[in-house]
Amino acid sequence: MTEVTTAAIKSNTPKPAARAFGPPNYEIPKSELPSMGIPEALRETPEKGVAQGKDTYEKAKVAAEQATGLLKDTYATAAKGATDYNLKIIEIARTNTNSAFEYAQELMAVKSPSDFVLLWTAHVRKQFDTMTAQTKALTELAQKVTIEIAEPLKASVTKAFNNKVA
Repeated sequence: MTEVTTAAIKSNTPKPAARAFGPPNYEIPKSELPSMGIPEALRETPEKGVAQGKDTYEKAKVAAEQATGLLKDTYATAAKGATDYNLKIIEIARTNTNSAFEYAQELMAVKSPSDFVLLWTAHVRKQFDTMTAQTKALTELAQKVTIEIAEPLKASVTKAFNNKVA
């Protein structure tokens, strides 16, 4: 090729254009304005906000940890109370079953209708007294468990409200 054709080919080939995509140019324009200092009060405001935020976070963290501990203790107390109550019900069922078998054995030995009425009356009286005592024991146990669960919660809520008021 001659120099003329080579020059013509070079002039007809497009030159690479500036990239349309790429990292943006984030240069801060230079200004000729005089440098002004930031007032002290304006600098302290964000610092105070950050300090208050950290303080609030720490208080919330402590409160959450206390609440978690309280709930764990309450759950453990409730689980123990439910277990004790269930054991008491099993004990009552065993006592009542034994009493029924004893009554059935005594019925086998009855010889007359009057003996039957006396045995039946004695058994009913005994069962009524037993049932009254068992109901009282279950009620006392349920009240005890309820108080054991409620007292720490009550104290915690009272403490929280007293802290809010103060």
